[in-house]
Amino acid sequence: MKLPHTILSPKITRALELSQAVVALESTVITHGLPIPQNMELARDMEAKVHEQGAVPATVALLDGKIRVGINDDELVRLANAKDPVKVSRRDFAKAIIKKLDGGTTVAGTMLAASQVGIRTFATGGIGGVHREGHMDISTDLEALSDTPMIVVCAGAKSILDLPATLEYLETKAVPVVGYQTDEFPAFFSRKSGLNVSVRLDSPEEIVAFAKAHWDLGLKSAILVTNPIPEEYSLPDDFINPIIKQASQDAQDRGIHGQALTPFLLARINELSEGRSLRSNLVLLHNNATLAARIAKVLVSGQRRKNV
Repeated sequence: MKLPHTILSPKITRALELSQAVVALESTVITHGLPIPQNMELARDMEAKVHEQGAVPATVALLDGKIRVGINDDELVRLANAKDPVKVSRRDFAKAIIKKLDGGTTVAGTMLAASQVGIRTFATGGIGGVHREGHMDISTDLEALSDTPMIVVCAGAKSILDLPATLEYLETKAVPVVGYQTDEFPAFFSRKSGLNVSVRLDSPEEIVAFAKAHWDLGLKSAILVTNPIPEEYSLPDDFINPIIKQASQDAQDRGIHGQALTPFLLARINELSEGRSLRSNLVLLHNNATLAARIAKVLVSGQRRKNV
């Protein structure tokens, strides 16, 4: 069953009908994360990484108030050049639909659209969480992870967040935090945070078996797979942490909060790091797309065997 107001691309329709591996991809990185033309290059690269592993990419976005699951290159160019696109999380769909807006879907927004059409694997950069600037500022991503049964691959929570508080929230909501080939929760730009994951798993096969066991118990939460950034692109704590602190202070000084906060912080961190954070961000996104595609292939192969 799909959401009303939803258009599946022919590619995604066929992939789902044939039980092929499909990986959902978000689009706020296109509309709010990167400038032109880097946003289009990243979107194409992410889809290429999924294709390289034999899976089908499904970038999710809003165009003219229609939820698009799978966009073609012309639609990507239009989205990347959209004037005043909206950032679409769960609460924002109705507004975007009735006003016929263009927009990029967040982690929570992408999970809603993808899960409703039967996509069970999703790759993103970092999830939202509990903000350092105020513990009442909690991303809807965490609520989506608590009630949407998907495998979500990320590089941890964005390091601009309060990571211990974010992990506590995920524990309260019974969201397993898997470390892919690591015992430590990655901190987005950095491989290490000093915080533990709830379980370490070392292969896509283990991750899929774990997800099946979790969902077989009737639990509805997502499986959050944290995939550390490759070592050579990991930013040292003594370099990135003072920059994050400065960016956070700048946001508070300017009164920036709500949906505008994360884009501001990431842009400010990139400026203060002289582009190093952006390079790391691009690498971890590619890395996550590759792992998600590998997981998606194992997931659908198990489903096929079950149906034989």
